[in-house]
Amino acid sequence: LSDALQTYFKLKGVGKGDIFFRASRRAVKDVICLLKDRSLDAYSTTDAAQFRDHLMRSGLVTSTVKRMFAIIRAIINLSIQEYGLSCKNAFARTYIPDLEDSIKRQPIPIEIIKKVQEECVLINDPNRWLIALLSDTGMRLSEALGLRVGDLQIESKVPYVNIEPSSARKLKTKSSKRQIPLVGLSFWAAQQIVKNVNDEFAFPHYTTKDYCHTNSASAALNKWFKSRVPKYCVIHSFRHSIRDRLRAINCPSEIIDQIGGWSFSNIGQSYGNGYNLEIKFKQIKKIVINFE
Repeated sequence: LSDALQTYFKLKGVGKGDIFFRASRRAVKDVICLLKDRSLDAYSTTDAAQFRDHLMRSGLVTSTVKRMFAIIRAIINLSIQEYGLSCKNAFARTYIPDLEDSIKRQPIPIEIIKKVQEECVLINDPNRWLIALLSDTGMRLSEALGLRVGDLQIESKVPYVNIEPSSARKLKTKSSKRQIPLVGLSFWAAQQIVKNVNDEFAFPHYTTKDYCHTNSASAALNKWFKSRVPKYCVIHSFRHSIRDRLRAINCPSEIIDQIGGWSFSNIGQSYGNGYNLEIKFKQIKKIVINFE
């Protein structure tokens, strides 16, 4: 199985981000810890069921268990196909019950976003710049952490943040590469970063040339965040909120997808260059929260 993992990384890992490698290593490590590192034909369907039960007893929600099984299946299937193996994938058809135990992340109410933004301005430190930047752009945390200072174009006619792959992190999907107009507290945060950060990266306390410490950032931000937001709201909830805020102004769904970097829902959306910055700016500026 450990050899199959290396084959998987070699063939499927090109251009993938840290999450891809970390999740794959974790899934394989968990199998090996419970069932040992065996030849692929030495795993049985009974072993796979034992692994499922082990994960569910450990407290993982059903969606996480399904995700781990999907990773293991993909790793083993690739080696079976690549090397012409005659064995079956023991993890291919393991039944995983739908327990409906997943916790759905909730959007953050507007009045709470306003209070959080007010505190960000008052405290005015790098972690608050990061929160403020996320609050009015809906960026993924990893996208923000991988930004270079030069990606924040605050002097442009339409101020914007340029999201593209960097040496510190890849992007989740092709549509994640985009430009988001900077408005409201996100524009304020960008100004603070450009003015105060003397480094290539916007958040050097979390980011080096080769790596983003996304987990550390998430833990620190959510620890501060927890007492200020409703239950089931986390830093990632800003992405849920930005979509709802744009829906509320009847922003076209295609513009919402381009702002958030969500995958296109139909083939036609992938044609052409999409909406320009000016059009996206006209929409997103409508959701700026008034502090008066």
